[in-house]
Amino acid sequence: MNNSVSNTARLLGAGLRALLVLTVVCGVIYPLVVTGIAQAVFHDKANGSEVTVDGKSVGSERLGQSYNLADRQDKDGNPLPDPRFFQPRVSAAGANTENTQYKIVVSGASNLAADSKVLLKSVEQRRADVAAFNGVRPSSVPVDALTASASGLDPDISPEYARLQAARVAKANGLPQGAVDRLVEDHVDGRILGFMGEERVNVLKLNVALQKLAAKG
Repeated sequence: MNNSVSNTARLLGAGLRALLVLTVVCGVIYPLVVTGIAQAVFHDKANGSEVTVDGKSVGSERLGQSYNLADRQDKDGNPLPDPRFFQPRVSAAGANTENTQYKIVVSGASNLAADSKVLLKSVEQRRADVAAFNGVRPSSVPVDALTASASGLDPDISPEYARLQAARVAKANGLPQGAVDRLVEDHVDGRILGFMGEERVNVLKLNVALQKLAAKG
């Protein structure tokens, strides 16, 4: 009986010591080391890849956001896009009660199948809306303007979609279209390592540069 109690006490003691050591190593030392390395080597990324203007954070280059008119809505109560800004991809993350277009409470896609009639109707409506908003032919609207990303928070658009919007943005801001066209080309990022993915334009960075250009007159 005494041996059994002694063995149990010894095992409990060993377990508590292991718990203490692992708590300190995994719960304190490891997080501090990883955080320290991240701050030293990847400071910008570790802090959310923030984009700042005049010392004020205006968003993250890794997350898309909306650019809507503050005081105008459509017949269904949805905010209207601001013609002065380049617009991002549509966000399916707004298709639930928890999140509405890039509010980043949750993320996700619509999960509609490729042969879904609901998806087809949505795409056709988006094609008509984008074409009318930018004053172009529906056939010229690129695919990324019609479909949402898997996360619903894609910060980038294709160069084709950015170029399509240039005329509308230039007119809304009273800028020469040539200047806006050059701005778009300056913000085209190539494929990762030269061969992965597609060329892309970060909407937030482009709009920040646009505001600086507009401020110069």
